[in-house]
Amino acid sequence: MTALSDVLIAAAVIVLVVGRQLRARRLDTERRFWLLPLVLAAVALRDPVLIDPQHRTAATALLIGSMLTTAGMGCAWGWTVRIWRETDGVLWSRGTTVTVFAWVGAILVRIAWYGVGGALHVHQSGSVLLLSLALLLLVRSAALQWRARQLDGGGKQHHGLAA
Repeated sequence: MTALSDVLIAAAVIVLVVGRQLRARRLDTERRFWLLPLVLAAVALRDPVLIDPQHRTAATALLIGSMLTTAGMGCAWGWTVRIWRETDGVLWSRGTTVTVFAWVGAILVRIAWYGVGGALHVHQSGSVLLLSLALLLLVRSAALQWRARQLDGGGKQHHGLAA
């Protein structure tokens, strides 16, 4: 895939996810929250130049560093979502204003990593963006699922919203 198509896929996913996050929704802890990140990661990992072959060490270090910060951003983002239980026992969630700032922060961090790569003359393919987005969504959803289970006393089943 081209860098442009990677960016367009990432933008579409971000618009969809952010739009869903800013509306109150039932939280479904049984949902396969890992499916979309798995698809994005599979698409990203098909890229034969995910790691710049002319700068392998620097490219690998950049990828690892960016994935670590992305995981941190995903965890932080998972904690910005408000979770509550309605009188019928169903859990609900909704992103807050801080959720929007977490998204902006994640985008700025991703741009910063591209800037570092550019300064080091390391080519970073658009697939790195997809891989970062996959990790961000996976970690955020896992944090949200964990928080929801904590509200249920650590493991009771409940009905609810898609993250």
